[in-house]
Parts: sequence; C-alpha cells; structure tokens
Amino acid sequence: MALPANLKYTEDHEWLRLEGSDEAYIGITDFAQGELGDIVYVEVDTEGESVEKGEVFGTVEAVKTTADLFMPVSGEILEFNSKLSADGDDEPALVNSDPYGDGWIVKIKITNPSEVEELMDAAAYEAVIS
Repeated sequence: MALPANLKYTEDHEWLRLEGSDEAYIGITDFAQGELGDIVYVEVDTEGESVEKGEVFGTVEAVKTTADLFMPVSGEILEFNSKLSADGDDEPALVNSDPYGDGWIVKIKITNPSEVEELMDAAAYEAVIS
C-alpha cells in the first residue's frame, strides 16, 4: 500500500499535500479507497466556502456505501477536482486508480497553518491502519 512521505494524514483517512505555505490538495488515502471499493460519485458542495478542521466538506459514494469527507485543517475550498465529475472525460474512479495524484478531491487555502503540524506523517498513519 502506498503512503507517500511528502503527505500528511488524518485518522479519518484523508491526506493533505502542501503547495507553498498556505495552499494544499486533499484526497483520501489508498487504504480508504481500498476499503470503500469502486467509487462511483464524489460530491463536494462546499466549493468557495470556509470549512473548519473536522467538519464534513463532501462525500464519496462507492457501490455499497457512502462516506463523509472530513477537513484535515481549517480552510477555504478553492477548487473541486473537475476530473472526478461523472460527466467529464475522466471519472470518480480516479480516486481508486490514482488516489495521491489525479484522484485528489479539493484544493484549499489553509486558514490556520499550525493545524498542519497536528496531522500524522506516513509512519504514524501506517501504525493506525496496521
């Protein structure tokens, strides 16, 4: 199972990749997508909104279940990954096939940078899932 060292992780199985000092990409981990199974729909209706750490910012729907997406840090949702749109050229299955690359879910502007330090590194997350 892939756990890139350059990412930060949450106990809710989201990852965060910093881009500069105050922007980040967020997605779900390889472990999470494996547990969910084939993802058929990703919904984020919080684009343009500020969301606090721990709040739900969207959902991921798999064939057999739906899971909430929790914000790893407080921030403003700048962009939803349009490649995940079911009516686009790509599809929500990118979350399964490339969870740390093209399967990212949202881009955010971080409003409380100190919260990033509270997230787990790859080794700590690996201990949670094993």
